[in-house]
Amino acid sequence: MAQLDTREKLAILADAAKYDASCASSGTAKRNSRDGKGIGSTEGMGICHAYAPDGRCISLLKILLTNSCIFDCHYCINRKSSNVRRARFTAQEVVALTLSFYRRNYIEGLFLSSGIIGSSNYTMEQIVEVARSLREDHDFRGYIHLKTIPDADPELVHLAGVHADRVSINVELPTVGGLKRLAPEKSGPQIEGAMKDVAHAIEDGRDARKRYRSAPKFAPAGQSTQMIVGADAATDSEIVGKAATLYDRFALRRVYYSAFSPIPEASAVLPLQRPPLMREHRLYQSDWLMRFYDYRPDEVRAAADDATGMLPLDIDPKLAWALKFRDRFPVDVNRAPREMLLRVPGMGVKAVNAILTARRWRRLALADVARLTVSIAKLRPFIVADDWRPVVLSDRAELRPLVAPKKADQMELFG
Repeated sequence: MAQLDTREKLAILADAAKYDASCASSGTAKRNSRDGKGIGSTEGMGICHAYAPDGRCISLLKILLTNSCIFDCHYCINRKSSNVRRARFTAQEVVALTLSFYRRNYIEGLFLSSGIIGSSNYTMEQIVEVARSLREDHDFRGYIHLKTIPDADPELVHLAGVHADRVSINVELPTVGGLKRLAPEKSGPQIEGAMKDVAHAIEDGRDARKRYRSAPKFAPAGQSTQMIVGADAATDSEIVGKAATLYDRFALRRVYYSAFSPIPEASAVLPLQRPPLMREHRLYQSDWLMRFYDYRPDEVRAAADDATGMLPLDIDPKLAWALKFRDRFPVDVNRAPREMLLRVPGMGVKAVNAILTARRWRRLALADVARLTVSIAKLRPFIVADDWRPVVLSDRAELRPLVAPKKADQMELFG
């Protein structure tokens, strides 16, 4: 490997890290700059921005330790057979970069992943050494997210959780057949076994903290994973089912969805075009329904087309579900349980909570609901209020044009 300076390495390894979508910092503690100065930066190689649940934008140094890899996954631009420029950081170079960027107030933390070099254990040792050195040698208190190597020794993965705020292991593809075809050197059971070990370690750490306040934390921001969408033939229904299983079995904080993007000199087994980005967005909305709107996985999957298993691209899955099950509507905002209010298209969690509080004191008219929501027009066909009852529209084809969002509003969540 030719000798490269730090800037050249950063350019290569930051660009190589852009394909990993599971870069978020929710779940960690709030921090402020020590001196209160500086406004950060939206420029610079290797800096990504993630959003915490309270809306804070958090800057992370997002890089690979190396883009060299002994595996030959068809969908990966860093695969062994790929003709890309290679680079590699040492553990101490990553430590120095992180500290340098942090002191300049460019970042608040580190997201570190890597190709596999030498062996899985050797690579995992280097990743852990970065986090260990930052924490123990430099008392670094910023956010650290480590991408672990699934077939590395469990003790090394455990050490990653000791030093990192969040750890993640990518399941890569939603089906066993897809993984076997596109990443034959990876094992689905092995990946899920590693996720199970991390889940148990997180649970044990929380139990220990309840008994002993001095007990060390283990990945306090939990674990996450990522699935590639559109690289194989998996349907949206299959992807939603896989995500639901992962949430249930491993108590994940997030499942990330990454639309497949064609890569240079791609393998012949890959599709020639990327899927619509709207498909990725609809899957995130489906994920949101399960996590925050109390939808069961089978309900979310019911929003998909029965013949193709794909979610509609022109409307969000919540609206698709409501149109498919028109017999459940309209919903009386003054009497319906929380479960059904959450299923009203255009009504968010905050609006539902506000309605439940307000109706304890008075009956709600349409104007009252309008003050609590973004668009009352979207709600009207699906609700009954004290002074409002919609005209019955049982024909799905007749109702859909009235409630489907305009193109400019396509990227909204649920109203």
